[in-house]
Amino acid sequence: MKNNFKFLGLGLLGGMLPLAIFMTINSTQPSSHVDSVVQNETDFGVKNTSVDFLSQFQTDNFVEASENSLNSVVHVTTTVETTSFQRDIFSEFFYGPGAGGREFKQYGSGSGSGVIISADGYIVTNNHVIEDAKTIEVILNDNRKYEATIVGTDPSTDIAVLKIKEKGLKAIPIGNSDHVKVGEWVLAVGNPFNLTSTVTAGIVSAKARNINIIKGSANQRNVPIESFIQTDAAVNPGNSGGALVNTKGELVGINTAIASQTGSYSGYSFAVPVNLVKKVMRDLIDYGVVQRGYLGVQIADITQELTEKYNLTDTKGIFVAGVVEDGSAEKAGLKAGDVILKVGEKNVNSVAALQEEVGRRRPGDKIPVTIRDKKGYESVKNIVLRNKDGDTKLVSKEEVKKNTALGATFRVLTSKEKKELNIDYGVKIKTLTAGKLKSLGLQEGMAVTKINNVAIESIEQLTNKLTSSNNGVLLEIITENGIKDYVGFGL
Repeated sequence: MKNNFKFLGLGLLGGMLPLAIFMTINSTQPSSHVDSVVQNETDFGVKNTSVDFLSQFQTDNFVEASENSLNSVVHVTTTVETTSFQRDIFSEFFYGPGAGGREFKQYGSGSGSGVIISADGYIVTNNHVIEDAKTIEVILNDNRKYEATIVGTDPSTDIAVLKIKEKGLKAIPIGNSDHVKVGEWVLAVGNPFNLTSTVTAGIVSAKARNINIIKGSANQRNVPIESFIQTDAAVNPGNSGGALVNTKGELVGINTAIASQTGSYSGYSFAVPVNLVKKVMRDLIDYGVVQRGYLGVQIADITQELTEKYNLTDTKGIFVAGVVEDGSAEKAGLKAGDVILKVGEKNVNSVAALQEEVGRRRPGDKIPVTIRDKKGYESVKNIVLRNKDGDTKLVSKEEVKKNTALGATFRVLTSKEKKELNIDYGVKIKTLTAGKLKSLGLQEGMAVTKINNVAIESIEQLTNKLTSSNNGVLLEIITENGIKDYVGFGL
Protein backbone atom coordinates (compact mmCIF):
# COMPACT_ATOMS: atom_id res chain seq x y z
CA MET A 1 0.00 0.00 0.00
CA LYS A 2 2.84 2.34 0.86
CA ASN A 3 4.52 1.48 -2.42
CA ASN A 4 1.35 2.40 -4.30
CA PHE A 5 1.23 5.86 -2.66
CA LYS A 6 4.92 6.24 -3.41
CA PHE A 7 4.42 5.55 -7.10
CA LEU A 8 1.34 7.82 -7.15
CA GLY A 9 3.37 10.71 -5.62
CA LEU A 10 6.17 10.24 -8.12
CA GLY A 11 3.63 10.18 -10.93
CA LEU A 12 2.03 13.45 -9.77
CA LEU A 13 5.43 15.07 -9.40
CA GLY A 14 6.45 13.89 -12.83
CA GLY A 15 3.30 15.30 -14.34
CA MET A 16 3.52 18.67 -12.58
CA LEU A 17 7.17 19.30 -13.48
CA PRO A 18 6.58 19.73 -17.26
CA LEU A 19 3.53 21.89 -16.47
CA ALA A 20 5.64 24.16 -14.25
CA ILE A 21 8.34 24.47 -16.91
CA PHE A 22 5.70 25.28 -19.56
CA MET A 23 4.13 27.99 -17.39
CA THR A 24 7.52 29.48 -16.54
CA ILE A 25 8.53 29.76 -20.20
CA ASN A 26 5.20 31.29 -21.22
CA SER A 27 5.26 33.81 -18.35
CA THR A 28 8.19 35.59 -20.12
CA GLN A 29 6.08 36.21 -23.24
CA PRO A 30 3.83 39.29 -22.58
CA SER A 31 0.84 38.40 -24.77
CA SER A 32 -0.66 41.89 -24.45
CA HIS A 33 2.13 43.19 -26.78
CA VAL A 34 1.56 40.54 -29.42
CA ASP A 35 -0.77 41.18 -32.36
CA SER A 36 -0.26 37.91 -34.20
CA VAL A 37 1.67 34.67 -33.95
CA VAL A 38 4.21 33.75 -36.60
CA GLN A 39 4.00 30.00 -37.10
CA ASN A 40 7.09 29.62 -39.26
CA GLU A 41 9.82 32.24 -38.82
CA THR A 42 11.76 31.03 -41.84
CA ASP A 43 8.86 31.66 -44.23
CA PHE A 44 8.52 35.30 -43.11
CA GLY A 45 12.23 36.12 -42.87
CA VAL A 46 11.83 36.92 -39.16
CA LYS A 47 14.76 36.55 -36.81
CA ASN A 48 14.29 36.28 -33.09
CA THR A 49 16.56 39.10 -31.89
CA SER A 50 16.62 41.19 -28.75
CA VAL A 51 16.97 44.99 -29.10
CA ASP A 52 18.71 47.11 -26.47
CA PHE A 53 16.85 50.36 -26.98
CA LEU A 54 18.99 52.25 -24.46
CA SER A 55 22.03 51.76 -26.66
CA GLN A 56 20.20 53.48 -29.51
CA PHE A 57 20.16 56.71 -27.49
CA GLN A 58 23.96 56.79 -27.29
CA THR A 59 23.83 57.81 -23.64
CA ASP A 60 27.62 57.62 -23.28
CA ASN A 61 27.96 60.06 -26.17
CA PHE A 62 25.49 62.42 -24.51
CA VAL A 63 27.63 62.49 -21.38
CA GLU A 64 30.80 63.07 -23.42
CA ALA A 65 29.17 65.80 -25.51
CA SER A 66 27.87 67.54 -22.39
CA GLU A 67 31.24 67.44 -20.68
CA ASN A 68 32.97 68.77 -23.81
CA SER A 69 30.62 71.73 -24.19
CA LEU A 70 29.33 72.84 -20.77
CA ASN A 71 32.46 74.79 -19.83
CA SER A 72 32.43 76.56 -23.21
CA VAL A 73 28.89 77.90 -22.88
CA VAL A 74 28.40 81.09 -20.88
CA HIS A 75 25.53 83.05 -19.38
CA VAL A 76 25.09 86.53 -20.90
CA THR A 77 23.21 89.17 -18.91
CA THR A 78 22.54 92.72 -20.06
CA THR A 79 21.24 96.01 -18.76
CA VAL A 80 19.31 98.07 -21.27
CA GLU A 81 18.99 101.82 -21.17
CA THR A 82 16.76 103.81 -23.50
CA THR A 83 16.94 107.58 -23.55
CA SER A 84 14.39 110.16 -24.58
CA PHE A 85 14.95 113.92 -24.76
CA GLN A 86 12.22 116.40 -23.97
CA ARG A 87 12.89 119.77 -25.53
CA ASP A 88 12.12 123.08 -23.82
CA ILE A 89 10.82 125.29 -26.62
CA PHE A 90 10.71 128.38 -24.39
CA SER A 91 14.41 128.08 -23.41
CA GLU A 92 15.43 127.27 -26.99
CA PHE A 93 13.73 130.46 -28.18
CA PHE A 94 16.09 132.56 -26.03
CA TYR A 95 19.23 130.41 -25.74
CA GLY A 96 19.31 128.25 -28.86
CA PRO A 97 18.72 124.56 -29.77
CA GLY A 98 18.94 122.13 -26.85
CA ALA A 99 18.77 124.73 -24.12
CA GLY A 100 16.67 123.76 -21.13
CA GLY A 101 15.91 120.29 -22.44
CA ARG A 102 15.59 117.30 -20.13
CA GLU A 103 16.83 113.77 -20.64
CA PHE A 104 14.71 110.84 -19.44
CA LYS A 105 16.05 107.29 -19.07
CA GLN A 106 14.32 103.93 -18.85
CA TYR A 107 16.10 100.81 -17.67
CA GLY A 108 15.60 97.11 -18.30
CA SER A 109 17.51 93.85 -18.29
CA GLY A 110 17.87 90.71 -20.35
CA SER A 111 19.72 87.42 -20.46
CA GLY A 112 20.80 84.75 -22.88
CA SER A 113 23.70 82.47 -23.64
CA GLY A 114 26.98 82.59 -25.51
CA VAL A 115 29.70 80.24 -26.73
CA ILE A 116 33.44 80.66 -26.17
CA ILE A 117 35.16 80.33 -29.55
CA SER A 118 38.74 81.18 -28.58
CA ALA A 119 40.90 80.79 -25.49
CA ASP A 120 41.60 84.54 -25.42
CA GLY A 121 38.02 85.59 -24.76
CA TYR A 122 36.02 85.82 -27.99
CA ILE A 123 32.38 84.76 -27.53
CA VAL A 124 29.60 84.25 -30.09
CA THR A 125 25.99 84.98 -29.20
CA ASN A 126 22.81 86.26 -30.87
CA ASN A 127 22.48 89.88 -31.91
CA HIS A 128 19.06 90.08 -30.27
CA VAL A 129 20.58 89.03 -26.92
CA ILE A 130 22.80 92.13 -26.69
CA GLU A 131 20.83 94.56 -28.84
CA ASP A 132 20.41 97.97 -27.15
CA ALA A 133 22.51 96.80 -24.19
CA LYS A 134 24.24 99.46 -22.09
CA THR A 135 26.31 96.92 -20.16
CA ILE A 136 27.01 93.23 -20.86
CA GLU A 137 28.16 90.72 -18.26
CA VAL A 138 29.41 87.23 -19.06
CA ILE A 139 29.26 84.51 -16.39
CA LEU A 140 31.34 81.39 -16.97
CA ASN A 141 30.27 77.91 -15.95
CA ASP A 142 32.53 78.17 -12.86
CA ASN A 143 30.71 81.41 -11.86
CA ARG A 144 33.54 83.81 -12.78
CA LYS A 145 32.11 87.10 -14.06
CA TYR A 146 33.45 89.52 -16.67
CA GLU A 147 32.36 92.72 -18.33
CA ALA A 148 32.10 92.18 -22.09
CA THR A 149 32.48 94.54 -25.02
CA ILE A 150 30.83 94.22 -28.42
CA VAL A 151 33.29 93.34 -31.20
CA GLY A 152 30.63 93.47 -33.90
CA THR A 153 27.08 92.51 -34.79
CA ASP A 154 25.32 91.14 -37.86
CA PRO A 155 21.54 91.63 -37.79
CA SER A 156 21.21 89.73 -41.11
CA THR A 157 22.11 86.44 -39.42
CA ASP A 158 21.33 87.50 -35.82
CA ILE A 159 24.95 86.84 -34.80
CA ALA A 160 27.15 88.98 -32.54
CA VAL A 161 30.69 88.61 -31.22
CA LEU A 162 31.70 89.70 -27.71
CA LYS A 163 35.13 89.96 -26.04
CA ILE A 164 36.16 89.53 -22.41
CA LYS A 165 39.61 90.13 -20.97
CA GLU A 166 40.76 86.64 -20.01
CA LYS A 167 43.17 83.99 -21.24
CA GLY A 168 43.18 80.21 -21.09
CA LEU A 169 39.45 79.77 -21.57
CA LYS A 170 37.98 76.50 -22.85
CA ALA A 171 36.98 77.10 -26.46
CA ILE A 172 34.35 74.81 -27.92
CA PRO A 173 35.42 72.42 -30.72
CA ILE A 174 33.97 73.59 -34.06
CA GLY A 175 32.10 71.02 -36.16
CA ASN A 176 30.86 71.05 -39.75
CA SER A 177 27.17 71.84 -40.20
CA ASP A 178 27.27 70.50 -43.77
CA HIS A 179 27.80 67.03 -42.32
CA VAL A 180 24.78 67.26 -40.03
CA LYS A 181 22.03 64.90 -41.15
CA VAL A 182 18.28 64.93 -40.54
CA GLY A 183 17.54 62.41 -37.76
CA GLU A 184 20.93 62.89 -36.10
CA TRP A 185 21.08 63.40 -32.33
CA VAL A 186 22.04 66.87 -31.11
CA LEU A 187 22.20 68.66 -27.75
CA ALA A 188 21.19 72.22 -26.91
CA VAL A 189 23.37 73.79 -24.21
CA GLY A 190 22.43 77.09 -22.61
CA ASN A 191 20.76 78.98 -19.78
CA PRO A 192 16.96 78.86 -20.18
CA PHE A 193 14.97 80.85 -17.61
CA ASN A 194 18.33 81.78 -15.96
CA LEU A 195 18.94 78.09 -15.16
CA THR A 196 22.65 77.92 -15.90
CA SER A 197 24.35 75.01 -17.64
CA THR A 198 21.24 73.25 -18.93
CA VAL A 199 21.51 70.46 -21.51
CA THR A 200 18.60 69.12 -23.57
CA ALA A 201 18.60 66.51 -26.34
CA GLY A 202 16.72 66.05 -29.58
CA ILE A 203 17.18 65.18 -33.22
CA VAL A 204 17.72 67.30 -36.31
CA SER A 205 14.24 67.72 -37.78
CA ALA A 206 15.14 69.68 -40.93
CA LYS A 207 17.88 71.78 -42.53
CA ALA A 208 17.90 75.05 -44.48
CA ARG A 209 14.68 76.16 -42.81
CA ASN A 210 13.43 79.74 -43.31
CA ILE A 211 10.88 80.94 -40.71
CA ASN A 212 10.97 84.69 -41.51
CA ILE A 213 11.93 85.70 -37.99
CA ILE A 214 14.88 88.02 -38.77
CA LYS A 215 13.74 91.50 -39.70
CA GLY A 216 15.16 93.35 -42.68
CA SER A 217 15.68 97.10 -42.86
CA ALA A 218 13.57 99.46 -44.95
CA ASN A 219 16.52 100.49 -47.14
CA GLN A 220 17.61 96.86 -47.68
CA ARG A 221 20.99 97.40 -46.00
CA ASN A 222 20.07 94.47 -43.76
CA VAL A 223 18.88 91.52 -45.86
CA PRO A 224 17.90 88.56 -43.65
CA ILE A 225 19.74 85.28 -44.19
CA GLU A 226 17.81 82.37 -42.69
CA SER A 227 18.93 78.81 -43.25
CA PHE A 228 18.28 77.31 -39.83
CA ILE A 229 18.95 73.83 -38.53
CA GLN A 230 15.59 72.77 -37.08
CA THR A 231 15.61 70.46 -34.05
CA ASP A 232 13.19 69.18 -31.43
CA ALA A 233 15.65 69.74 -28.58
CA ALA A 234 13.94 71.82 -25.89
CA VAL A 235 14.99 75.47 -26.26
CA ASN A 236 13.44 78.24 -24.16
CA PRO A 237 14.00 81.96 -23.50
CA GLY A 238 17.59 82.26 -22.28
CA ASN A 239 18.88 79.57 -24.64
CA SER A 240 19.37 82.18 -27.36
CA GLY A 241 23.03 82.40 -28.32
CA GLY A 242 23.81 79.00 -26.81
CA ALA A 243 25.36 75.96 -28.44
CA LEU A 244 23.83 73.25 -30.58
CA VAL A 245 26.35 70.41 -30.49
CA ASN A 246 26.62 66.94 -32.00
CA THR A 247 27.31 63.79 -29.99
CA LYS A 248 31.04 64.54 -30.12
CA GLY A 249 30.47 67.85 -28.36
CA GLU A 250 31.33 69.82 -31.50
CA LEU A 251 29.51 73.09 -32.21
CA VAL A 252 27.18 72.71 -35.21
CA GLY A 253 24.90 75.71 -34.64
CA ILE A 254 23.96 78.72 -32.49
CA ASN A 255 20.47 78.38 -31.00
CA THR A 256 18.43 81.37 -32.07
CA ALA A 257 14.66 80.88 -32.13
CA ILE A 258 11.73 78.69 -31.18
CA ALA A 259 8.43 78.01 -32.95
CA SER A 260 5.89 78.78 -30.27
CA GLN A 261 2.62 80.58 -29.70
CA THR A 262 3.33 80.85 -25.98
CA GLY A 263 6.92 82.13 -26.01
CA SER A 264 8.23 78.87 -24.58
CA TYR A 265 9.29 75.59 -26.13
CA SER A 266 6.49 73.73 -27.88
CA GLY A 267 8.17 71.33 -30.26
CA TYR A 268 10.76 72.94 -32.54
CA SER A 269 13.79 75.16 -32.20
CA PHE A 270 16.14 76.70 -34.75
CA ALA A 271 19.89 77.27 -34.90
CA VAL A 272 22.16 79.20 -37.26
CA PRO A 273 24.48 76.61 -38.90
CA VAL A 274 28.06 76.88 -37.67
CA ASN A 275 29.58 77.10 -41.16
CA LEU A 276 27.73 80.39 -41.64
CA VAL A 277 28.55 81.49 -38.09
CA LYS A 278 32.27 80.90 -38.70
CA LYS A 279 32.33 83.28 -41.66
CA VAL A 280 30.36 85.97 -39.85
CA MET A 281 32.43 85.84 -36.64
CA ARG A 282 35.71 85.84 -38.60
CA ASP A 283 34.63 88.97 -40.47
CA LEU A 284 33.52 90.73 -37.29
CA ILE A 285 36.82 89.94 -35.54
CA ASP A 286 39.04 90.79 -38.53
CA TYR A 287 37.17 93.78 -39.96
CA GLY A 288 34.52 94.89 -37.47
CA VAL A 289 31.80 94.39 -40.09
CA VAL A 290 30.57 91.49 -42.19
CA GLN A 291 32.03 91.48 -45.70
CA ARG A 292 28.96 90.24 -47.54
CA GLY A 293 28.77 89.37 -51.23
CA TYR A 294 25.57 89.32 -53.28
CA LEU A 295 24.53 87.48 -56.44
CA GLY A 296 22.29 90.31 -57.58
CA VAL A 297 19.19 88.23 -58.32
CA GLN A 298 15.55 88.01 -57.32
CA ILE A 299 14.85 84.36 -56.60
CA ALA A 300 12.00 82.08 -55.61
CA ASP A 301 11.48 78.48 -54.52
CA ILE A 302 10.19 76.32 -57.36
CA THR A 303 6.64 75.12 -56.76
CA GLN A 304 4.40 72.96 -58.91
CA GLU A 305 2.51 76.10 -59.97
CA LEU A 306 5.78 77.80 -61.00
CA THR A 307 6.83 74.68 -62.90
CA GLU A 308 3.62 74.68 -64.92
CA LYS A 309 3.61 78.44 -65.51
CA TYR A 310 7.16 78.57 -66.91
CA ASN A 311 7.24 75.06 -68.38
CA LEU A 312 10.15 73.98 -66.17
CA THR A 313 11.60 70.48 -66.32
CA ASP A 314 11.11 69.71 -62.62
CA THR A 315 11.00 71.35 -59.19
CA LYS A 316 14.74 71.12 -58.54
CA GLY A 317 16.81 74.26 -58.05
CA ILE A 318 15.96 77.95 -57.52
CA PHE A 319 14.03 80.06 -60.00
CA VAL A 320 15.60 83.36 -61.09
CA ALA A 321 12.72 85.82 -61.29
CA GLY A 322 14.96 88.76 -62.18
CA VAL A 323 18.52 90.05 -62.20
CA VAL A 324 19.86 93.34 -60.85
CA GLU A 325 21.19 95.70 -63.49
CA ASP A 326 25.02 95.68 -63.48
CA GLY A 327 24.94 93.16 -60.64
CA SER A 328 27.14 90.10 -60.23
CA ALA A 329 24.69 87.68 -61.87
CA GLU A 330 23.95 89.88 -64.89
CA LYS A 331 27.65 90.42 -65.56
CA ALA A 332 28.12 86.63 -65.54
CA GLY A 333 25.28 86.12 -68.05
CA LEU A 334 22.38 84.97 -65.85
CA LYS A 335 18.91 85.91 -67.08
CA ALA A 336 15.40 85.97 -65.71
CA GLY A 337 13.86 82.54 -66.19
CA ASP A 338 17.09 80.64 -65.49
CA VAL A 339 17.17 78.00 -62.77
CA ILE A 340 20.13 77.81 -60.34
CA LEU A 341 20.92 74.15 -59.67
CA LYS A 342 24.26 74.24 -57.84
CA VAL A 343 26.64 76.56 -56.05
CA GLY A 344 30.04 74.96 -56.47
CA GLU A 345 29.41 71.25 -56.07
CA LYS A 346 26.46 71.64 -53.72
CA ASN A 347 22.87 71.24 -54.90
CA VAL A 348 20.57 74.06 -53.83
CA ASN A 349 16.83 73.40 -53.75
CA SER A 350 15.61 76.26 -51.55
CA VAL A 351 16.12 79.99 -51.28
CA ALA A 352 17.44 79.47 -47.75
CA ALA A 353 20.09 77.00 -48.91
CA LEU A 354 21.25 79.36 -51.66
CA GLN A 355 21.42 82.30 -49.25
CA GLU A 356 23.51 80.27 -46.84
CA GLU A 357 25.98 79.23 -49.53
CA VAL A 358 26.43 82.78 -50.82
CA GLY A 359 26.45 84.17 -47.26
CA ARG A 360 29.62 82.19 -46.50
CA ARG A 361 31.55 84.14 -49.13
CA ARG A 362 32.99 87.63 -49.43
CA PRO A 363 32.99 90.31 -52.14
CA GLY A 364 35.56 89.44 -54.77
CA ASP A 365 35.06 85.69 -54.36
CA LYS A 366 34.44 83.84 -57.62
CA ILE A 367 31.91 81.02 -57.37
CA PRO A 368 30.86 78.53 -60.07
CA VAL A 369 27.08 78.40 -60.37
CA THR A 370 25.36 75.67 -62.40
CA ILE A 371 22.25 76.93 -64.18
CA ARG A 372 19.62 75.57 -66.53
CA ASP A 373 18.29 78.08 -69.06
CA LYS A 374 14.80 78.36 -70.53
CA LYS A 375 15.66 75.88 -73.28
CA GLY A 376 16.77 73.27 -70.75
CA TYR A 377 20.51 73.54 -71.42
CA GLU A 378 22.82 73.36 -68.39
CA SER A 379 25.98 75.42 -68.06
CA VAL A 380 28.36 76.70 -65.39
CA LYS A 381 28.72 80.45 -64.86
CA ASN A 382 31.59 81.89 -62.81
CA ILE A 383 30.11 84.74 -60.78
CA VAL A 384 32.28 87.35 -59.03
CA LEU A 385 30.42 88.50 -55.92
CA ARG A 386 29.99 92.20 -55.16
CA ASN A 387 28.95 94.01 -52.02
CA LYS A 388 25.80 96.11 -51.65
CA ASP A 389 27.56 99.10 -53.21
CA GLY A 390 28.68 97.08 -56.24
CA ASP A 391 32.34 96.81 -55.20
CA THR A 392 34.49 93.69 -55.10
CA LYS A 393 37.09 95.06 -52.68
CA LEU A 394 36.97 94.40 -48.96
CA VAL A 395 36.53 97.21 -46.46
CA SER A 396 39.56 97.61 -44.17
CA LYS A 397 39.27 97.65 -40.40
CA GLU A 398 40.78 101.14 -40.33
CA GLU A 399 38.14 102.39 -42.73
CA VAL A 400 35.40 100.82 -40.64
CA LYS A 401 36.72 102.50 -37.48
CA LYS A 402 36.93 105.85 -39.25
CA ASN A 403 33.30 105.68 -40.36
CA THR A 404 31.79 104.06 -37.25
CA ALA A 405 30.75 105.29 -33.82
CA LEU A 406 28.26 104.17 -31.16
CA GLY A 407 26.90 101.36 -33.36
CA ALA A 408 26.36 103.51 -36.46
CA THR A 409 28.25 103.81 -39.73
CA PHE A 410 28.10 107.02 -41.73
CA ARG A 411 28.58 108.17 -45.31
CA VAL A 412 28.89 111.55 -46.96
CA LEU A 413 25.76 113.22 -48.28
CA THR A 414 25.50 113.45 -52.04
CA SER A 415 25.09 116.82 -53.73
CA LYS A 416 21.51 115.87 -54.60
CA GLU A 417 20.70 114.98 -50.98
CA LYS A 418 22.19 118.26 -49.71
CA LYS A 419 20.13 120.20 -52.21
CA GLU A 420 16.93 118.38 -51.22
CA LEU A 421 17.60 119.09 -47.51
CA ASN A 422 18.70 122.67 -48.26
CA ILE A 423 22.03 122.25 -46.46
CA ASP A 424 25.70 122.20 -47.50
CA TYR A 425 27.08 120.13 -44.59
CA GLY A 426 26.32 116.97 -42.60
CA VAL A 427 26.61 113.18 -42.99
CA LYS A 428 24.09 110.37 -43.34
CA ILE A 429 23.52 107.31 -41.13
CA LYS A 430 24.32 104.37 -43.39
CA THR A 431 23.79 101.44 -41.01
CA LEU A 432 22.67 101.18 -37.41
CA THR A 433 23.28 98.25 -35.06
CA ALA A 434 23.28 97.73 -31.29
CA GLY A 435 24.60 100.85 -29.61
CA LYS A 436 23.87 104.25 -28.11
CA LEU A 437 22.47 105.95 -31.21
CA LYS A 438 19.98 103.17 -31.89
CA SER A 439 18.79 103.25 -28.29
CA LEU A 440 18.11 106.97 -28.71
CA GLY A 441 15.71 106.27 -31.55
CA LEU A 442 17.89 107.35 -34.46
CA GLN A 443 17.25 105.51 -37.73
CA GLU A 444 19.13 104.59 -40.88
CA GLY A 445 18.76 107.28 -43.54
CA MET A 446 18.72 110.22 -41.11
CA ALA A 447 21.19 113.05 -41.71
CA VAL A 448 23.32 114.28 -38.80
CA THR A 449 24.06 117.94 -39.51
CA LYS A 450 25.49 119.43 -36.30
CA ILE A 451 27.16 118.27 -33.10
CA ASN A 452 27.01 120.67 -30.16
CA ASN A 453 25.79 123.36 -32.60
CA VAL A 454 28.91 122.98 -34.79
CA ALA A 455 28.30 122.08 -38.45
CA ILE A 456 29.61 118.62 -39.42
CA GLU A 457 31.95 118.89 -42.40
CA SER A 458 33.27 115.29 -42.44
CA ILE A 459 32.58 111.81 -41.08
CA GLU A 460 35.82 111.77 -39.09
CA GLN A 461 34.87 115.02 -37.35
CA LEU A 462 31.67 113.37 -36.10
CA THR A 463 33.10 109.96 -35.18
CA ASN A 464 36.11 111.48 -33.39
CA LYS A 465 33.81 113.63 -31.28
CA LEU A 466 31.46 110.75 -30.48
CA THR A 467 34.24 108.35 -29.49
CA SER A 468 36.42 110.78 -27.52
CA SER A 469 33.95 113.00 -25.66
CA ASN A 470 33.19 112.37 -21.99
CA ASN A 471 30.58 115.10 -21.77
CA GLY A 472 27.06 115.66 -23.00
CA VAL A 473 26.37 115.69 -26.72
CA LEU A 474 23.66 117.46 -28.70
CA LEU A 475 23.03 116.26 -32.26
CA GLU A 476 21.04 118.15 -34.84
CA ILE A 477 19.38 115.66 -37.17
CA ILE A 478 17.13 115.77 -40.22
CA THR A 479 14.79 112.87 -40.91
CA GLU A 480 14.26 111.42 -44.38
CA ASN A 481 11.04 113.46 -44.49
CA GLY A 482 13.05 116.66 -44.02
CA ILE A 483 12.01 117.31 -40.40
CA LYS A 484 14.73 118.87 -38.22
CA ASP A 485 15.09 117.64 -34.64
CA TYR A 486 17.61 117.50 -31.78
CA VAL A 487 18.86 114.57 -29.70
CA GLY A 488 20.83 115.10 -26.52
CA PHE A 489 22.62 112.45 -24.45
CA GLY A 490 25.58 111.86 -22.15
CA LEU A 491 28.72 109.89 -22.97
